[in-house]
Amino acid sequence: MQYNEILRKLKSFSNPKAVEGMARFGINPKTTIYGASIPDLRKMAKEIGRNHLLAQQLWASNIHEARMLACMIDFPDMVTEEQLESWVRDFDSWDICDQCCSNLFDKTKFAYEKAVEWSNRDEEFIKRAGFVLMAALSVHDKKAKDEEFMEFLPIVKRESIDDRNFVKKAVNWALRQIGKRNIKLNKAAIETAKEIQRVDSKSARWIASDALRELTSETVQKRFDKEGL
Repeated sequence: MQYNEILRKLKSFSNPKAVEGMARFGINPKTTIYGASIPDLRKMAKEIGRNHLLAQQLWASNIHEARMLACMIDFPDMVTEEQLESWVRDFDSWDICDQCCSNLFDKTKFAYEKAVEWSNRDEEFIKRAGFVLMAALSVHDKKAKDEEFMEFLPIVKRESIDDRNFVKKAVNWALRQIGKRNIKLNKAAIETAKEIQRVDSKSARWIASDALRELTSETVQKRFDKEGL
């Protein structure tokens, strides 16, 4: 499937009602948006296959769904640090941020470095990207050592005072995913959540209470007992 054919197919998915619905969930990008569903995009990505150059073309199109496809078909090993920085500066909605971080960025050799680096940035979606990377790595990088994730916890605590919606939800997500990785990290995450709970900040208290509710739940604790994690 070639570039122009892909754009035509994406346009055929145009759904104004879906676009309106996405806006209600905070997806209101500056780029052109058609309202194609994630399942449709995943099906297209499978048909297209991996293609680094095509991914660059699709990203440059300034079409929301084309950028979604780009992060689904690019080769992680071919992604440069310059590309990561260029794409992350283009993030204009939480869904493009999350798709890029969990489909592509977390599989690059720069993932851990950028998780830390971006968590310290001021821009809302770039900071979110840092924490989404932490969450995605917690789930996807099965071979990583616990120490990699232990290093994220002080950062989670540091940024828990950021009350911007898309940041605080990502901070919470990172804390919960780290704490569900195994029993050792669960205990560390619970301790971090309790520390965050004592921070004089409304967003920090929300992040902590929501994370503690899941991390101490019977469902999570039973899984650790069953799997011997």
